[in-house]
Amino acid sequence: MPFTTTVLGVEVSVVGVDLAEDGRVVARCARGAVGQDIGILDLPLPEPAPTGSQWIEAYRYWAR
Repeated sequence: MPFTTTVLGVEVSVVGVDLAEDGRVVARCARGAVGQDIGILDLPLPEPAPTGSQWIEAYRYWAR
C-alpha cells in the first residue's frame, strides 16, 4: 500500500484497509483531500495487480 486503481472512472489511491462498523472489510480510498471507504469485495484491482493483492483475492474467495 498504497496503490492506485480506478473506481467509477476516477483514479483513486487505496491508502489502507479497515473494518467498518457493520463488519465489512473496506478499502480506504483517497483522491486529493477527499476520501471514501469502498467495500473490498467491490474494489476493482488494477492490472498488474499490486503486491499483496493475493490477500484481497483470498478474502473474496472466502466471502463467497
